[in-house]
Amino acid sequence: MIRFSTALVALGLLSACAMPPKGTDEQDLMAWDDAVASIGCELVAESDYQPVELQSGLSRAQVQEIASYKVRTEEAVPTETGGVRLVTGSCAPAAEPVSEPMADAETAETAAG
Repeated sequence: MIRFSTALVALGLLSACAMPPKGTDEQDLMAWDDAVASIGCELVAESDYQPVELQSGLSRAQVQEIASYKVRTEEAVPTETGGVRLVTGSCAPAAEPVSEPMADAETAETAAG
């Protein structure tokens, strides 16, 4: 029973690790990132897939598999239109400025007083 439990835990850990698509390597992943960034960071329609395929040298299936992999690893997010948006590197969303609470309190005191 203990062996079975250990095997299930190991299987669970392995399935939690997202593996790059079979037949792709780190260079392919970087080429995908660069190509998607060059078209505006979103991969949605045919007009997006073709330039990514040409620039990266990947097939349509590989482009789609890498997109799925990027979503699983949280390097991309699904869009409302059914596509994928890269959210790393030059496609990372801009950080929203955080106002400092103390500065706001001091401004309020100065204005009131």
